[in-house]
Amino acid sequence: MKLMEAALHEALFQPIQLGAIAAKNRILMAPLTRGRSDPGMIPNALIAEYYRQRSDAGLIISEATGITVEGSGWPAAPGAWSDVQTEGWKLTTDAVHGEDGKIIMQLWHMGRLVHPDFLGGEAPVSASATTAPDHAHTPTGRKPHEQAREASKADIARIVSDYVHAATNAKAVGFDGVQLHGANGYLVDQFLRSSSNLRTDEYGGSPENRTRFMREVLEGLIGVWGADRVSIRLSPNGETQGCDDPDPASIFGAAAKVCEDLKIGFVELRQPGPNGTFGATDVPQQDALIRSIYSGPLVLNSDYTAAEAEADVVSGRCDAISFGRPYISNPDLATRIKAGAEWAPNVNVPKSWYLPGPEGYTDYPALEAASA
Repeated sequence: MKLMEAALHEALFQPIQLGAIAAKNRILMAPLTRGRSDPGMIPNALIAEYYRQRSDAGLIISEATGITVEGSGWPAAPGAWSDVQTEGWKLTTDAVHGEDGKIIMQLWHMGRLVHPDFLGGEAPVSASATTAPDHAHTPTGRKPHEQAREASKADIARIVSDYVHAATNAKAVGFDGVQLHGANGYLVDQFLRSSSNLRTDEYGGSPENRTRFMREVLEGLIGVWGADRVSIRLSPNGETQGCDDPDPASIFGAAAKVCEDLKIGFVELRQPGPNGTFGATDVPQQDALIRSIYSGPLVLNSDYTAAEAEADVVSGRCDAISFGRPYISNPDLATRIKAGAEWAPNVNVPKSWYLPGPEGYTDYPALEAASA
């Protein structure tokens, strides 16, 4: 292994309080959908081993976890609404805590991106009756998305309760907190952005109205966990899976104000570069605006090198960095950064992103084994 000067990245190894969560360093593992759950969306021992291997992160944010059947449209992704799913997650929390790690559950409702094949032929639910572009991944292959139905106010209240139920389950099995998935064109993002939110009631129209659903969900999560163990992921960066807004500063400024008003533990922003997973973006980044409104810890994500991460933490642009794809093939990424070691390439990616089994999942060697 080629070594560089280890002291280059010392700022990343200062401890940080992410709300009530004491992180041992400022390197977070970003949420990564990997599709390894058992039938019934049940987390298993293989998933527990995957997260255990990556416990050198200051904090692990779990893969997106479905809060209900209605919001789950990804084959073999995990859930957190049933007793058997909840108990399956205890394998993971025990494994991570056994390595002195911290892990929070990311709560996920896909909204209009759920294909009717997952719902017995019923239409998915969204902020408005719109259709996502491109195709959905289904158990029988890729299929075009179909039009969603507009959520009624009763639907909204029920979905908020679903988030609360999943958050309660996460707490019961020892997670250190929860993160609301508000990014990447999923349900919360569908309410935030004007291209997917065509409503004329109190959940649509002005930026403040379009953040109402997000606020209500966060308030529900806070009721379970307290504000200092609740966070959110946002993607304030142009079009994402068909969700867009002509005035991102207004809507994400309003979202940042909600986070500030509620004093949540931290905010994570996905801001992909031109080759990002969810599409290219050349619109101005919104992190400086959000930082000027939200006073808590800010975490930035996407396509960082160790040097770039160090620079943004040192400059004060953010307080921590979450790494996604590098953690796939580098189970001890933080250890490698601290040692100044090269990162292992993602040899089996993207082929093995979502395939079942340990190949390309738990079989990447740690630095010590790779060096030997």
